[in-house]
Amino acid sequence: MNKVLRNLGIPILSIVLLLLTWQAIVVGFHVDSFIAPRPLAAIASITGNWSTLWPLLLGTIRETVYGFFCGAILGISLGVVMAKVRFIQKLIYPLLVLSQAVPIIALATPLVLIFGLTIRPIIIVVAWIVFFPVTVSIVDGLSHVDPDLLNLAKVYGAGKFRTFWQIEVPASVSPLFSGLKIGATYAVTGAIIGELASSTGSNLAEFQQHANANFNTAAVYGSTILMTIVGISWFLLVVACEIWATPWLRRSTARRRRLRLRQAVAKR
Repeated sequence: MNKVLRNLGIPILSIVLLLLTWQAIVVGFHVDSFIAPRPLAAIASITGNWSTLWPLLLGTIRETVYGFFCGAILGISLGVVMAKVRFIQKLIYPLLVLSQAVPIIALATPLVLIFGLTIRPIIIVVAWIVFFPVTVSIVDGLSHVDPDLLNLAKVYGAGKFRTFWQIEVPASVSPLFSGLKIGATYAVTGAIIGELASSTGSNLAEFQQHANANFNTAAVYGSTILMTIVGISWFLLVVACEIWATPWLRRSTARRRRLRLRQAVAKR
């Protein structure tokens, strides 16, 4: 219980310190409200415009989720193929790096021209951001499997599929979630960029632009807070899935802690 409270308390404390720092800067330097509002004013803009914001927020969440899963599936599939077929890896890897050199905002506009003012170009932008770190993580994970384990599986007569499923997949789970966490952090950024390019007038990014044009700074900061909450929540959800999918990491850590404790007691 104490560990849970500590794990929750430290992040909450960091958020409180951030808000206090924000408040101190605004008050201490006498920053005008049209430049930077106080934290409570930004939060009040969220509650005051909630009837307008919540459907826009749901739309951004939907775009983030769809794009994230499309990018994750593409990244995993491509990563496995590249790790297993070296020729394809050497052929495609430079193209992957080149794809990430293209500015996302420059990619979003042509996608809108091709697919129209729909959710599809936004999903593609999010997937474009997510798939690269996932692909690289899978390739690295499958390329650095313990060779002793692979040789042992071969000695015991394990087939390629069984070796892949029981040895290579578990070995690549941790790198996979590293890529997924990076993708989750930037997924909402891709959704907002896609919304700006689509310019439908009924999304969270357009709400923020409208508030900015009307010098409603509190609403600008409030919508930014909502975007940040979406990104953090999605990241935490991926972390929760990682904890559920890799219980052996926590068990081994707990064993090491118990062993160190026993050694310390024995020395006394």
